[in-house]
Amino acid sequence: MQINLTGHHVEITPSMREYVETKFNKLERFFDKINNVHVILNVEKLQQVAEATLHINSGEIHAKADSENMYAAIDALTDKLVRQLNKHKDKLNSH
Repeated sequence: MQINLTGHHVEITPSMREYVETKFNKLERFFDKINNVHVILNVEKLQQVAEATLHINSGEIHAKADSENMYAAIDALTDKLVRQLNKHKDKLNSH
């Protein structure tokens, strides 16, 4: 799985990059058909926004989360993606 990380109005520090990679590598435990991931970290006034698009074999999954803390936003984002991946997997298995 390839992870593309982009920052808007925020500098991507090595620790931030490592945190994102660690969190997103855990997603592969839920769904192993993730081809690549595009993560955008953005700062809008006082809100830290994290959004991601997962490119999977049967389409794309997109989620967005915000918080006052970038790490908390990344956590919320991965939680949303886990729920979406599980729903997607259930849909695939029900056919």
